[in-house]
Amino acid sequence: MSGLGRSLYAFAALIALQVGANAQVSDNAIRIGVLTDLSGPFAETNGKGDVVAVQMAVDEFGAKVLDRPIEIISADHQNKPDVASAIARKWFDLEGIDVIVDVPNSAVALAVNEIARAKGKVVLATGPATSELTGKACSPTTVHWTYDTWMLANSTGKAVTVSGGDSWFFVTADYAFGHALERDTTKVVTANGGKVLGSVRAPLNVSDFASFLLQAQSSKAKVIGLANAGADSVNAIKQANEFGLTGGGQQLAGLLVSVVDVTALGLEVAKGLVFTETFYWDVNEQTRAWARKFGERRDGRIPGMVNAGAYSAALHYLKAVAAAGTDQGLAVVNKMKELPTDDAVFGKGSVRADGRKIHPAYLLEVKRPSESKGAWDLAKVRFTIPANEAFRPLSESECPLLKKD
Repeated sequence: MSGLGRSLYAFAALIALQVGANAQVSDNAIRIGVLTDLSGPFAETNGKGDVVAVQMAVDEFGAKVLDRPIEIISADHQNKPDVASAIARKWFDLEGIDVIVDVPNSAVALAVNEIARAKGKVVLATGPATSELTGKACSPTTVHWTYDTWMLANSTGKAVTVSGGDSWFFVTADYAFGHALERDTTKVVTANGGKVLGSVRAPLNVSDFASFLLQAQSSKAKVIGLANAGADSVNAIKQANEFGLTGGGQQLAGLLVSVVDVTALGLEVAKGLVFTETFYWDVNEQTRAWARKFGERRDGRIPGMVNAGAYSAALHYLKAVAAAGTDQGLAVVNKMKELPTDDAVFGKGSVRADGRKIHPAYLLEVKRPSESKGAWDLAKVRFTIPANEAFRPLSESECPLLKKD
């Protein structure tokens, strides 16, 4: 058993002695629902990988908390808020789900966030990006893990702008995530002396980006900001390379790119691309060890930050359930905010009053094929953004939870 595993067992045993017969669990199990994209544009970055990551957290915790078994189920939300909402209601009302994890697609996450708020249930939003989840839409039972649009804009967006990319054109996914990412990046670009020449909205899961990229090319902007994710980012970058956009002097900025996407693109296509993640497998011995365990369960696939986020959030949730002696939603989230976070993927961190999980972020650059020493050796860390600088400060938050009576 690993040192982390031994410490978790010891932690659970100590808490069990403390709560004893006072533990209050709503039924005979702690049930985790992984609501994800199993068949669409985020299936590779999220999907089954996030189910595996949550299972890793459960296994490391001993598959039991408060002397109750921990169960996991998963479902495909199909990137449709109505489908996701129906699943969430069924899970909460009929299937005893205590917490929903992942929910990639910001429109889906915002819908599920409201259902969970009304029912006092927990959402660990490890997959979506919109910073509204810790802004106007913040909820006392939702924790936003992994990353968000503010972080992406203030890392990739700022780095590219101050490096000379002072004119931008956005190709934006036409739903909540893309709109939020374009908005947040625009603020950063203009704040750092740049200007935005225009934007175009592309439907989710579109396969042909030709017309959108041609508009970006004709804008003469130095930087084409791709405010999309998953398969959409991969397709847009591949087609931009085919059209020779970067050869004409324009730079691509992938505002939400994962190492999983880089694997799909290949180093020859992606070389030099700058992007930001809050987890990279090769940062230290702990991240490398966890990544190897993940790869063993995922047919040798590399983990991305959303996989790491699903693991980290589920692990901290279970610690909070044990410490609170209950699975009652508000009590557990309050305990999550009280307890410091510490795990193999993000190291030490915390959960703020607005529900924002805080940890460092890494500005990465894709390596050239000649620099790579293996299938997973995809990027180099250009800069580490400290935890206290990586996310929107509380002073700028519009979260109603922060308002004083």
